[in-house]
Amino acid sequence: MNPVLTAEGLTLGYGADPVVEGLDLTVSEGEFTVVVGPNGCGKSTLLKALGRVNRPVAGRVLLHGTDIRAQRAKAVARALALLPQSPVAPEGITVRALAARGRFPYHTLLRQWSPEDEAAVDRALELTGTAELADAHVGALSGGQRQRAWVAMVLAQDTGVVLLDEPTTYLDIAHQYELLELFAGLHRAGRTVVAVLHDLAQAARYATRLVLMHGGRVVADGSPGEVLTSERMGEVFGLACDVVPDPRTGTPLVIPHERS
Repeated sequence: MNPVLTAEGLTLGYGADPVVEGLDLTVSEGEFTVVVGPNGCGKSTLLKALGRVNRPVAGRVLLHGTDIRAQRAKAVARALALLPQSPVAPEGITVRALAARGRFPYHTLLRQWSPEDEAAVDRALELTGTAELADAHVGALSGGQRQRAWVAMVLAQDTGVVLLDEPTTYLDIAHQYELLELFAGLHRAGRTVVAVLHDLAQAARYATRLVLMHGGRVVADGSPGEVLTSERMGEVFGLACDVVPDPRTGTPLVIPHERS
């Protein structure tokens, strides 16, 4: 498979102590990669660096073989879209107007709003089930509806790569699986998806590849069955557990032991 995103010797941090140090990772075209690990291990920090938000202390990120920071911001935004954790919408903005912001990377002085933009927004609203909410204010929506509106903006951006930072946080379980099914559909349609998730069962169910982080490093990388073992759960999470096949999907399911 062709490499889409590559981290080479990546060190990231917000102060004297690095959060991620000397990390190497390659995301190939067509993968649904999910990054998991304990709180504070550097998952979201890594994703932001892959999305050109965090500037590395050392190392670099390549997008299609070229240093991502050497590329123009609009060129990057036409190649990858990032849904950050807990985004905040401008006051009074409607769902359609928010989705339309996904088309900004395609605009220039000579090319403003076009029928192609209109079609991309309509398609994104339809895919996310927000077409009936198009004229509603984002701030007045429920948590699940609001998150779908943000996803519509990402889809309207129409990129080959989609980065998702804990996209199901604060949603009830039905809305979590609704969104994950949407992302799985994007992957089946040919998008490369990289997500940070907390729920290991959800990660194992939807990922084609799991990346397990601990202490700012990748400690395991492979299929969900290869990565999620009882021994590794003990080492990384301090959790005594059994890992059994999910009765419906056959993917790994972590069953914690009772605490005495």
